[in-house]
Order: sequence, then structure tokens, then C-alpha cells
Amino acid sequence: MVEASVVHGGVEGGALDIWKGIVTTKFADFNGRARRKEYWTFILVNLGIFVVLGILAGVLGSISNALGIIFGILIAVFGIAMFIPTLAAQVRRLHDSGKATWMIVFGFIPLLNIVLFVFMLLDSDKGTNEFGPSPKYGA
Repeated sequence: MVEASVVHGGVEGGALDIWKGIVTTKFADFNGRARRKEYWTFILVNLGIFVVLGILAGVLGSISNALGIIFGILIAVFGIAMFIPTLAAQVRRLHDSGKATWMIVFGFIPLLNIVLFVFMLLDSDKGTNEFGPSPKYGA
């Protein structure tokens, strides 16, 4: 596996390299910028892990209630463990499109969370903004 490298403050590499880079080196980094590739790769790998754990919980839970409970607990622990890294990635993604950090609260308000979703889809600001140089376009 190729090691993830930091380029312009972002994490590059394959999907698992990006995920590992965020979880190990940027897990609570609310500063700087994250391009769409970094953010969405992190989110989709998390989703894949949740799906695999959910399928395992369902299949093994039909064999043994204890195994289903164990995998249910694993899902909960993984979700709790990914809460802060996900918030940090969302904040850096907001910064990349020039949005303020406080807009993260939109994710916790029904219907306004659609606004946050749209912000996550926006392209990077070209050049440097108040949060640093663009990881996509460089300085």
C-alpha cells in the first residue's frame, strides 16, 4: 500500500490511503482546507465500512444473537470514533469553498442539512482564501 502524502495541506493517494491519512494525521484538524476528493473519499470509505459491518451484523446475528450484538456494538464504536474526524473533514471542506466554520451547525438542523450537503459539493476557491492556499489549485 502506498503511503498517503500531504500535498498543499491535503491528503493524496488511493481511497484507503486518504481515509488512513485523515484518521491518523488529520483526525482533529479543524484548520486548513480539504478538497472534494479528500472529503468524499473519506465519507464513502466510512459508508463502506458501515455497510460491511451492518451486513456482518445481520448475517452473523441470524446465526447467533451474541454475534449480532457484538457487531452492533462495533458499528456504534466505529460511529463514535468517526464523529470528530468527520466534523473536522466537513469544516476543512467548508473552508475550501470559502465558507465559515459555524456553518457546520446546518448538519444538525433538519432541512438545513441539505444546505451543508450542497456546500460539500461546491468546487474549491481558486488560489488562497482566508483559510490557506488551495489544495486543488495551489497557491
